[in-house]
Amino acid sequence: MNRLAHRSTQLRQLLAGPAIVRAVGGHDALTAKLAHAAGFETMWASSLAASASHGVPDASLLTMTQFLDIAESMTQASPLPVIADCDTGFGDARNVAYAVARYEARGIAAMCIEDKRFPKLNSFADGGQDLLPAAEFAAKIRAGKQAQTDPAFLLIARTEAFIAGRDLAEALDRAHQYADAGADAILVHSKSVHPDQVLKFAAAWDRDLPLIAIPTTYPQVTEAELLAAGYRVVIYANQGLRATVSSVQDMLRVLSQAGNAAALEERLAPMQAVFDLQGMPGAYRTAP
Repeated sequence: MNRLAHRSTQLRQLLAGPAIVRAVGGHDALTAKLAHAAGFETMWASSLAASASHGVPDASLLTMTQFLDIAESMTQASPLPVIADCDTGFGDARNVAYAVARYEARGIAAMCIEDKRFPKLNSFADGGQDLLPAAEFAAKIRAGKQAQTDPAFLLIARTEAFIAGRDLAEALDRAHQYADAGADAILVHSKSVHPDQVLKFAAAWDRDLPLIAIPTTYPQVTEAELLAAGYRVVIYANQGLRATVSSVQDMLRVLSQAGNAAALEERLAPMQAVFDLQGMPGAYRTAP
């Protein structure tokens, strides 16, 4: 079995299992290695994290090639299947079809695209969100599924209906249309501070397709509660990025005031830990 088939099949096997599948967001090979070491089952190649790592807003500014290179580096760095956050699919149905072929060829397990208009704006940013008509987004899903050559590859449809202030009925209608178009799973996004929207959606969902949740604004919900409601995947999409920003800011603040690095040493990873993550051969190792 080739690498591509292995990763996509691995993700499908996880989805068919009894336990909830936990994905953690990242944007490079190092975060993929850290996620694997921490015991996560899969990775989320985060658009927010990728954009932040380039110092630009999460607003469709990076190219498909940039996103693809990031997802591939994460795939190569660990045995975890990678779900690639592909925003709106980089354009219209033709762009989605092209992207599916490229992501498949690089060994990515799954792509996730959302039903906002291109260019998108991050779901938690201030301002309104402009959704595509459901039929137009369904056509993008259909084009992507027709373009894939590996039957195990997954194309995930993400509805932003709740993000855009639409009601449960519209969220369900959109998800039904995306399922009919061939989507392999439905990601239900919400920025409510309570999990009510995603739980009510799951209670009304009547299709045999996996549901995915991203509990960024409702972190109090447990994995057990999501699993009991019918969710198969929970994505911790941005906690790693936010922890990095917080910890590096604190470290730099201390370093800029201390006059030396001694005050930081107990808070830093030892060089050996970095070498281990890199897979540094023993013959190359020298004391810093």
